[in-house]
Formats: sequence, structure tokens, C-alpha cells
Amino acid sequence: MQVKIQGVGIKLTDALKDYVNDKFKKLERKAELINSINVTLTVDNLTHIAKADVAVTGDSLHTEAEAETMYAAIDGLIDKVDRQLVKYKEKLKD
Repeated sequence: MQVKIQGVGIKLTDALKDYVNDKFKKLERKAELINSINVTLTVDNLTHIAKADVAVTGDSLHTEAEAETMYAAIDGLIDKVDRQLVKYKEKLKD
């Protein structure tokens, strides 16, 4: 599973990169579904936005989360990605 991180209007620090990588390690149990993950971190006025494009077998999933801090946005993002992957896995079973 490959995680690519980019920042738009924000400087990517090592702490942010490590935080994103640590959070996305949670998804390793579903790694058989995931080909790659592109994470984009953006600041728009005072809103921090984290977006993820997850390339899964035969499809792609897009998720977005907003919060007052970037760390909270990343936390919300990982929860949403996890839920989407569960739904996608159930869809494959049916």
C-alpha cells in the first residue's frame, strides 16, 4: 500500500507526514483492496481540509474531511476512508 502526501497552501512538515502515515497504517488490514492512496492537505481561510483518493481494485474512492485543525481533519478523514472501505468490501461480497 503506497501513500502519497501533498500539501496545497500548506508546508508539509515531517510531523504531519508521520501523522498521516501512522493513521493510514490502520488500513493495512484492508491492504488487499487498496492499490494506492493520494492524500491532499489544504488550508482554505481558517478551514483545514484533508482529501484522500483511494485506488481500490476496479474502482476509486474519494473522501474529504474538514476541521479547525489539520490533525482533526486527518482523524476525520481516516474514519471516513475506513467506513468507505468497509462498504466497498461488503459490496464486493454481494
